[in-house]
Amino acid sequence: MNYLASETRYQNMPYRRLGRSGLKLPAISLGLWHNFGENKAYSSSRDMVLAAFDAGITHFDLANNYGPPPGAAESTFGRILAKDLKPYRDEIIVSSKAGWEMWAGPYGEWGSRKYLMASLDQSLQRMGLDYVDIFYSHRPDPDTPLEETMSALDAMVRQGKALYVGISSYTAEQTREASRILKELGTPCLIHQPSYSMFDRWIEGGLCDVLAEEGIGSIAFCPLAQGLLTSRYLNGIPLDSRAAAVDNPFLSADKVEQRIAQINALNRVAEARGQTLAQMAIAWALLKVTSVIIGASQVAQIKENIIAVQNLEFSAAELQQIELILTT
Repeated sequence: MNYLASETRYQNMPYRRLGRSGLKLPAISLGLWHNFGENKAYSSSRDMVLAAFDAGITHFDLANNYGPPPGAAESTFGRILAKDLKPYRDEIIVSSKAGWEMWAGPYGEWGSRKYLMASLDQSLQRMGLDYVDIFYSHRPDPDTPLEETMSALDAMVRQGKALYVGISSYTAEQTREASRILKELGTPCLIHQPSYSMFDRWIEGGLCDVLAEEGIGSIAFCPLAQGLLTSRYLNGIPLDSRAAAVDNPFLSADKVEQRIAQINALNRVAEARGQTLAQMAIAWALLKVTSVIIGASQVAQIKENIIAVQNLEFSAAELQQIELILTT
């Protein structure tokens, strides 16, 4: 059965301008990090992507190493694009990245021109695209000159393989210098992708100021703190949860136990606002960034999170209450 996008897809999602550019992103974007590779049935991945688009999510965030295994998420998304979303390509923002290890040997990670250019070519092939809308340097490289990394991003735009470029997880100082170099090259830095949530507020220590000064947009990954800022852990650690897995590198049982009192206190604030904890956490993050990237393992999670855009305003008292919870 041929897919037809919902005719009401643009009615409820706010679209926000990225810095001083002409591009807008939906307040909520969908990230294809963990659940769009070979660990998930293709039909499930397709259902999530199409449900997101029907709800007004026009931005799909990928990277070369997303899977599992690395590359699989881009291949999955390429199938969905070819089969279902091809008529809507000009309504969609596709982003990808390179910086983390992707293949063996000295040219398979970090920020060299050799790696970045080869990685983009591979990503385009996996997705069946002529260009991506946004391409990121996924992380700063301590050994490669920043001029080389930024000149590779500039070359991608000039070759027509990326419309815009950005950076991810760069410090405030690195961001300012990257922006300067890109401006001199004639390809402004469009966007920065940092981690940001109620439990991870490092960008407030200077990066937000640099982004505002440089006219760079922002999009936060992990706005729900790996699931901590959801109803999942209100009553402890479920046996089938991410935190219960002994080999999980991102969320340990200790981290959850340290936060349970805060999570429950925040949940009470969310309930008073008529929101779930996840919805409030998304709305709170959107006070500082242009868009947030949500992950999902099922359509229901996407639908729940999108409801956050119906209440993005906070009273001064609510913000004070949240701050008190987060600092005690």
